[in-house]
Amino acid sequence: MGAGIAALLVLLVALGLGAAIGETAIPFGTVLKTVANRLWSAGYPLDAIDEGVVWNYRLSRAVVAACCGAGLSLCGVVLQSLLRNALADPYILGISAGASSGAVSVAILGLGAGALSLSVGAFLGALIAFGLVSLLALKAGRGTGAIILAGIAGSQLFNALTSFIVTKSASAEQARGIMFWLLGNLSGVRWPDAILAVPVTLVGLLICLWHSRALDAFTFGADSAASLGIPVRRVYGVLIVVAALITAVMVSIVGSIGFVGLVIPHAARYFAGVRHGALLPAAAFIGAVFMIVADILSRIIIPGQVLPIGVITALVGAPAFAIILARGRAAS
Repeated sequence: MGAGIAALLVLLVALGLGAAIGETAIPFGTVLKTVANRLWSAGYPLDAIDEGVVWNYRLSRAVVAACCGAGLSLCGVVLQSLLRNALADPYILGISAGASSGAVSVAILGLGAGALSLSVGAFLGALIAFGLVSLLALKAGRGTGAIILAGIAGSQLFNALTSFIVTKSASAEQARGIMFWLLGNLSGVRWPDAILAVPVTLVGLLICLWHSRALDAFTFGADSAASLGIPVRRVYGVLIVVAALITAVMVSIVGSIGFVGLVIPHAARYFAGVRHGALLPAAAFIGAVFMIVADILSRIIIPGQVLPIGVITALVGAPAFAIILARGRAAS
């Protein structure tokens, strides 16, 4: 209980810093007073511009960044456990690329004739991508490593499809916006995005926690899980759909962000161990704080310019990916 309260306080402080730090610094006290004014009509006298920047721009952005980090980290934990592969995550397995293709198909091609939202299109693309990757891995039949190779192939395929759609059908202005968005962009995030991201992340966390014992059993393989009475196919299907849904929602809001689902689960195992009852909330917390910090860095690392947040996560994630590969090679 004490650790949970401490984690909540750290997360709240990180959200406050995300709202306070930027090209123009705003005092932390102003952030607190803005929240009090907006939520409880406290009536603190504040500069209208500062209050608007905090509430309408930075705080909503920090909340979505936290949800994105938590959600992608949960997906990484689930996929690594189900597939028993330390390199599994939504980005490497092609789920993010498929979600991007689905979202771009809805936004540019008008797929669904207006009946599909961006999130639904991304969700369908994510499911199709994972289905194709799984089918290719089954055909390869070379153990758990085959899913990673199939995922890399799937990622390239759907990234190429996205580029083809943008190049062929998008206007110059649409192409610039889409390409920046695909690198991970929180600049246009507002409260309606947070209203979508928060419940999806919380419900996803609860569903994953509900299946934490099953995920523990999957650590020893599907056969071992079945011998313990785990309904393997149902659990596998539910958790894959949850991972695809979370990934799709986050991609539809902020674009495709790599390495978070790969690196954060390993960091969480270092602090929380391998039991999923503790690992899942730890990964969600670390991922949320990491993404808030990455978003802050993306705004201040180059004065007067905002970097795509995917650039920051890649700068951290790529070396971590190399370390994971090297350790896996040394252990084999």
